[in-house]
Amino acid sequence: MDVEEGVDVEEPVRGVRGEEELLARRFDADRGRLRAVAYRMLGSLSEAEDAVQETWFKLSRADVSGVRNLSGWLTTVVGRVCLDMLRSRGSRRETPLEYYVPDPVVRIGNTADTFGATGTATDTSVASDPERAAELGESVGLALFVVLETLSPAERLAFVLHDMFAVSFDEIAEVVDRSPAATRQLASRARRRVRDASPGPAPDARRRREVADAFLTAANGGDFDGLLAVLDPDVVLRADGGRLMAGTSKLVRGAETVVAQALAYSRFRKAVLRVVANGEPAVLSVVDGRPTALMVFTVAGDRIVQLHILTDPERLATLGLTEEELARAKY
Repeated sequence: MDVEEGVDVEEPVRGVRGEEELLARRFDADRGRLRAVAYRMLGSLSEAEDAVQETWFKLSRADVSGVRNLSGWLTTVVGRVCLDMLRSRGSRRETPLEYYVPDPVVRIGNTADTFGATGTATDTSVASDPERAAELGESVGLALFVVLETLSPAERLAFVLHDMFAVSFDEIAEVVDRSPAATRQLASRARRRVRDASPGPAPDARRRREVADAFLTAANGGDFDGLLAVLDPDVVLRADGGRLMAGTSKLVRGAETVVAQALAYSRFRKAVLRVVANGEPAVLSVVDGRPTALMVFTVAGDRIVQLHILTDPERLATLGLTEEELARAKY
């Protein structure tokens, strides 16, 4: 091979690699936004990561030389991937929707007795990256996720992309294969469902923490009246044990019934770690150095309106808490 032949072979290869690296950098710049879209669409951290990875595969195989707005193109692609995943999931859901607790985004406080802003992480969690935690879950409480689960896949896509990420109805219409007017109606129906199911305005973070602490103090002290004082009369407790702890899954309605559950649970001495889950106060039970239950409080006004309890060992294991952090749990 002469020198000229060598140049003819090498230059195209170098050019292709350069284009691939540029594309990878562009994708990484949008990865946070894509992950946030996928998490809101799916309510699952692991599935959101799968959707983002599939979006990268589609990008790497596509000719995007004529795409003017790559970020917008990627957003619609990840939306389409999530739409397909939701449609597939509908026929194989294992956990009944009434018990379902979405994957929480958990952050650990700086001390065991505060709800702080320091994070922790695994490959599929966000705990060691506070910015990632914020982009994923801070603005989406578990109560909203539960409502999103009741929407059809197309309604959820229209609502998430338009109302949360300002994607135009013209772009969303191409994903759901409907007219822009019909797509607008999808978002409108979803918006009404979300509004009708809203727990009401929440107080500031400090007040939410105080209400949650009052609940924990009353529960630990066996204070029936104290518990009633911080619970909305129509409070809903939703517990999800997943596949391995299906017997713990339940839906409980009404303050007095929830108080009975709380007092029964408080009889078991356990170490707890106060955390933040999706921007809401939460408490993690720890036994023998392992997380065994996560309770998340949704507060509206000055009352707890929803309690979400995750006891699924498989998902609790992915919270990404280190041994040192779990060791901070106190009785």
